[in-house]
This record gives sequence, C-alpha cells and structure tokens, in this order.
Amino acid sequence: MLDVIDRQIVHVLTIEPRAPFRTIAEVTGISDQTAARRYRRLAESAGLRVLGVLDGSSLGWVDWFVRLQTMPGAADMIAVALARRADTKWVQLASGGTEIICFLEARTPEQRDALLLRGLPGSRRVAQISAHSILHDFTPGPWQGVTQALSDTQLEMLAKPAHPGPSVTVHSAVTPQPEDEPLLAELARDGRASNAALAAGIHWHESTVRRRIDELRRAGLLHFEVDLDTRGLGMNVHTVFWLSVEPARLDEAGRTLAAQPEVPFAAATTGPTNLVASAHFRDSPHLYEYLTGELASLPGMRSVETAPIIRTLKRTGSVL
Repeated sequence: MLDVIDRQIVHVLTIEPRAPFRTIAEVTGISDQTAARRYRRLAESAGLRVLGVLDGSSLGWVDWFVRLQTMPGAADMIAVALARRADTKWVQLASGGTEIICFLEARTPEQRDALLLRGLPGSRRVAQISAHSILHDFTPGPWQGVTQALSDTQLEMLAKPAHPGPSVTVHSAVTPQPEDEPLLAELARDGRASNAALAAGIHWHESTVRRRIDELRRAGLLHFEVDLDTRGLGMNVHTVFWLSVEPARLDEAGRTLAAQPEVPFAAATTGPTNLVASAHFRDSPHLYEYLTGELASLPGMRSVETAPIIRTLKRTGSVL
C-alpha cells in the first residue's frame, strides 16, 4: 500500500510529469535521494510509470472500444496478439475469461478496417465482435483518485504548468513529423527519461530534444500520463460499465460519472449502450454499494451491464 509520501509523489507527477527529483523533494519535504529512491520503488512495486502520449483527437485519430466474445480457451491467445499491436492502448480479459475488452486508437480508416473488418472477423476463435466509437471523453485529465494527496500549500509550491493538457486545443502550425518517431517511441517507454538520456538514445543533440518536447507540449499534441497499479491504492476490484442513458441526459450523466472518485474514465460512445466507464473499488461490497447507490441514481439511467476485469495485458499503451 502507498503511504502518504508515495501518494504525494504520484500527485506531483500528475501536475508536472517530468518534474526533477529536486522539485519532488521540495514539495514533499524529503531529500532528493529519497525522492529518487521512492520513485524507483514505486515503479517496481506499484507499476508507477510516466508515459509520453500523442493527443490523437488533435490529429484526427479515432478511439474505439472493441468487445470480443471468444471460444472457450481462445481468449488468452487473442488478447496477447492484440496487446502486441501498436494501435491498441488497453487490452483486458473480462467476464470469466471469454470476453476481451480492447481500446483501439485508429490513426486511419484503413488501419481501423484492417482490424475490425478483416483481422478479427477472420479468426474462427472469435464468436462475436462489437465496436463502439468514442464520441466524447468526460475524463481527459488525471484521475482524481491520485490527485488528493497534496495540501494547498504544497500545490502552491509547484509552478503553474507551462504546457496545456490533452483537453486544451491550441491552434499551432506544429505537427508531429516522421523524424519525431524515435523521440516519441522513447517517451512512450519512459516519459521521465532525461533530455541527456533521450539525446544519447536517439542520437540527437540535447538542446534539440529539449526544444522539440517543448514545441509538441505547447502545441497540445504531446502530453504525459501517469500510470499506476490501483491495487497500491487499496483498489482491488476493477470493473467496466456499459450504460444506456436517455440521450437528452447523456452529457449530464457523463459529467456526474466523471466526478465520482471511483471513475478514472468515462466516455460517450456509439452502439446500443451510449456511455462506458472504467471504475475501481476496494472490494465486492464496495462495488455493490456503488451499483445500488451512485450509479443507480445517475440522471437518465436506463440500464447497466457490468464486466469485471480479471486480467490486464496492456495498459496505457504498454504491454505489462
């Protein structure tokens, strides 16, 4: 379980993911060496990662939630194959191990069709496919479950972020170029890698690395996500909800859902259900309380389908 200082370190990283250990130490009241040691321990024991991610919505990419029902015994093999694809961001096994939930980022219609129309339907081990386009993300910022640890005084010690987050649209001539691919690949592996380490790894000059990261962030095209195994927060039950909500109340329901501390992700989608949410709970009684309380009282609620996650193979774009 994460202690108070651990949670403060994670909170700092949600505000400035590339903050030097010196800054983390000043805010949390520990030494630079202790900050670095705790970060490494959190990476090893709690899966803490900072990942550089392109904002696909700014580039015209389309996100899809894909649900697969597989033949008994086939889910593991198919899920592993999906996790290896560069266009998948999340791959999870759900509902007894015969359902796969996959989050796909399609950069082109051809890429989408290759998977949804030709790749998956061609497998005899896939019994059923449903694909839901993400229409609106109600939770573009960091999950509030990891942003409650710092006091007002500590928050004031952190400089106001100089870069827009993924929810901010910035009109700029800056666009990702093919030559950026090595840099973006390194940041996708470790968003806290130093400019010097990045420069050495991709054979750029350090000042070029620093300038290009700054350009992409200022343009709102590059942001950094903090990823963490929620079991370190005492959240041991992970569930995906597929909800049907009255269209006139969809925006209200989505915003209400996004404000609840159990929910790191909520989005409006196409399909027979029009709202999807990912949620974390301490245990089954906590899930039951939520189902019969906050979730049941959502405005315009018609129905809900619950899909318990039993294993995650890929999270935030990285194979686990």
